[in-house]
Amino acid sequence: MDFELPEELKLLRDMVRDFVKKALLPLEDQVEEADDVAPDVLRDLRVQARDLGLLGLCIPKECGGAGMGMLANCVVREELGRTSLAMSYAVRGPSPILSLGTAEQRERYLAPCLQAEKRDCFSLTEPNAGSDAAAIQTTAVRDGDDFILNGTKIFVTDGVKADFVILFAVTDKEKRARGGITAFLVDKGTPGFEVGSVFKKMGWRGTDLAELVFTDCRVPAAQVLGEVGQGFTLAMKWIDTGRLGIASAALGTAERLLKMATDYAGQRETFGRRLAERQAIQWMIADSATELKAARLLVYQAAWSGEQGQDTRQAAAMAKLYATEMVGRVSDRVLQIHGGMGYMKDLPIERMYRDVRMGRIADGTSEILRSFIARGILKGG
Repeated sequence: MDFELPEELKLLRDMVRDFVKKALLPLEDQVEEADDVAPDVLRDLRVQARDLGLLGLCIPKECGGAGMGMLANCVVREELGRTSLAMSYAVRGPSPILSLGTAEQRERYLAPCLQAEKRDCFSLTEPNAGSDAAAIQTTAVRDGDDFILNGTKIFVTDGVKADFVILFAVTDKEKRARGGITAFLVDKGTPGFEVGSVFKKMGWRGTDLAELVFTDCRVPAAQVLGEVGQGFTLAMKWIDTGRLGIASAALGTAERLLKMATDYAGQRETFGRRLAERQAIQWMIADSATELKAARLLVYQAAWSGEQGQDTRQAAAMAKLYATEMVGRVSDRVLQIHGGMGYMKDLPIERMYRDVRMGRIADGTSEILRSFIARGILKGG
């Protein structure tokens, strides 16, 4: 059994690592302090990401992308996980489900995203529908050649900065998840579409999480993404990719934290001995390194399975569950190893400690994932 990355993915990893080191890490503190990525900085970073081929990494070649698979996406997301979430989101590519649009939709929405001219956002979560995505209440009622949208979405990442939204709404209240939810492409500036509240967050500074409000918003039927009634299937397809992306980012964050801990433990002396010589610290480092390796194997095995055409729902859920909880434990240990300095804003540890907490909530809480995994095992057994 070969656990080595293919040579092309090693080259990709090294390229992204260099990009993170030279272009993204130097901006972390500035973005954290301002709680925003300046428009000119954002534009420059996205152009750099475009030129490196990152924006279209997993978009099919026939749609203008690089056509790489889930494993490549995990490699890139792991490297981006070494920097702040705001910086990694600044250079994210468009949702791969845009490649499923019509030729006209791909030309209007996907192509500009690949050229760093537009940004999308994914809008599924609602006040009463988080992990239970099938419970969304936003409606889309057919009216001639249009659909009338009504409802509210929350926690939409890039909801402020995005040029258009991939919106999910109920088109058949009886069928709902079984053929009654449809995806739409809705442009900013469409009458009846407004950005509502922008949430103040514990972490993730430099990103915007917004409320999007739709009031009698008229959208042409030509703006349906995929088939009417197939939106839930599209959303769940994105969810698996998203879960592996979050898990991969957790690997990069944990790797950076662990490196900080080992460096500090090797230098810091207390009572005449280096921290690295103390068993309590050694065990923290050993546990962190072991859990990181286990998480990486889960993530990469899930991605590999997807590339073999296998159902990745269970594997992606396991990887996301374990990796996000792992990085929470690692961040806590590393902060403890650094003592008082770990709690200070002079070091990035406290920011990472806050940022990683969201990983156990986004794209399926740890509790939802445990239930999903257990149901699959019990059903199969």
